[in-house]
Amino acid sequence: MAKLIVECEEEDFDVSPLEQYAAAGVDSDAPLAAELIFTGAEDIRALNARERGKDAVTDVLSFPNLDGIRGKAIRRADFPYDEDEGGNLFLGSVVICRERAAEQAEEYGHSLRRELYYLAVHGICHLLGYDHETEEDKAQMRAREEAILAKMGIGRDA
Repeated sequence: MAKLIVECEEEDFDVSPLEQYAAAGVDSDAPLAAELIFTGAEDIRALNARERGKDAVTDVLSFPNLDGIRGKAIRRADFPYDEDEGGNLFLGSVVICRERAAEQAEEYGHSLRRELYYLAVHGICHLLGYDHETEEDKAQMRAREEAILAKMGIGRDA
């Protein structure tokens, strides 16, 4: 399993479960790094408008850095210009809107903790090349998300 380092400036969010489980099953000869950013509704709306042309508040945005890595061995030699200053391969950034996450936690009837970790795992899956454009892709991504959350001990009732 690949080593994953998650950089996050939020002191009240424990990234260690993500670092331990989010890269489960990923084969890499270099440590992987991801950036996790929490923001408010207006900031994510502006980012969504600028980057995706959708002027709306969303829950999570992912900005993958490495292309074509889903289900493949990730080799440092294939990405010689994508190392961070620590020698880790930079997967990309995940931006989560705390306000939208709180609304969704209430809407879905589970804790804010569960929703935040779900969104973080969802975003990291995107960084690893997963998407939900087709029903088959969506099913594979959802299965991966649920498996990671289960390993983290975060069920729908958490």
